Amino acid sequence: MRACIFCDIVAGRAEASRVYEDDKVLAFMDIRPMTRGHLLVIPKTHATNLAELDPELAGPIFATAQRLAAAVRRSPLQPEGVNLFLADGAAAGQEVFHVHLHVLPRLVGDGFGLRGSFSWPHRMALDAQAVQIRAALVT
Repeated sequence: MRACIFCDIVAGRAEASRVYEDDKVLAFMDIRPMTRGHLLVIPKTHATNLAELDPELAGPIFATAQRLAAAVRRSPLQPEGVNLFLADGAAAGQEVFHVHLHVLPRLVGDGFGLRGSFSWPHRMALDAQAVQIRAALVT
């Protein structure tokens, strides 16, 4: 396995401004924050992407992000909202290949946002895509 900065943080070999930790997850401040108070929540066990993530860790990651979002709202940072964002793969914007959920405190006009164009596909196209995805589900 290639060196992973998040695994190094978990192991204490790299610095991080830790906010929360338990036996399954670790949350710390992002060193390149998009907004003030930008946090990352990671599983302590390495998973490069969502497909590799143990399903038993998905709940604790999201639950921790939910708790931290509430804490950020109560904090002196006083955001007007919070986004949770997870990039899965390079095409989705993932830069560190260890699953991580961003907790992004938001203020109106802070400059962060998703860019793109929305489309209005015909219902038949949506139904066809649904069939393809259902067929690919692994139980």
